[in-house]
Amino acid sequence: MATATSITAIKVEFLEYPAVVTPPGSTKSYFLGGAGVRGVTIQGEFVNVTTIGVYLEDKAVPSLAAKWKGKSAAELLVSLDFYRDIIKGPFEKLIRGSKIITLDGREYVRKVSENCVAHLKSVGTYNDAEEKAIQEFRDAFKDQNFPPGSSVFYRQSPTGTLGLSFSKDQTLPEHEHTVIDNKPLSEAVLETMIGEIPVTPALKESLATRLSEFLNDPNFNIGN
Repeated sequence: MATATSITAIKVEFLEYPAVVTPPGSTKSYFLGGAGVRGVTIQGEFVNVTTIGVYLEDKAVPSLAAKWKGKSAAELLVSLDFYRDIIKGPFEKLIRGSKIITLDGREYVRKVSENCVAHLKSVGTYNDAEEKAIQEFRDAFKDQNFPPGSSVFYRQSPTGTLGLSFSKDQTLPEHEHTVIDNKPLSEAVLETMIGEIPVTPALKESLATRLSEFLNDPNFNIGN
């Protein structure tokens, strides 16, 4: 697994993101690329509602280093291409979204799916297959309820599958709840978080800061 002095846990609000995790059904360890808070305006008041962390498979570092090694955090932060290389990179990602306030599953997925559909339509990749995948996505959440501290996990494979898991705390479940095979939707989930119109600017900043350190750290070793 990846090791570097700069790989640390991150605490966002009352929720902690460990430095390294192993996703459901996997033997691989993913390192924490970054984490941040997401807020929304509710009845005229800005409220923090969730925290989001992005974990990356070890080979993300050499993959990204080929193009981005030597860049500062400030340079990465303003580069949409950098975040697109994370979103579309040939390595697995695990996103953990943990709740600060209670959220109903149907309401939560309605907003997430609306953002995904808007992005897919804007880039011309919303077709019958994506419409079906969005319905599968919504169905996975219909019986869920998220009290404070509970989590949703999104595992994104480079082949295009999106694995969904749910937990009543921050721990990873043993098994995935649903797996959806649709690459545009899988990428759209992360695109809405860190792409051109991000719902979590704090996450983008965290990723830029930490990945700049990892990409430029001579002590960052890849291997088991």
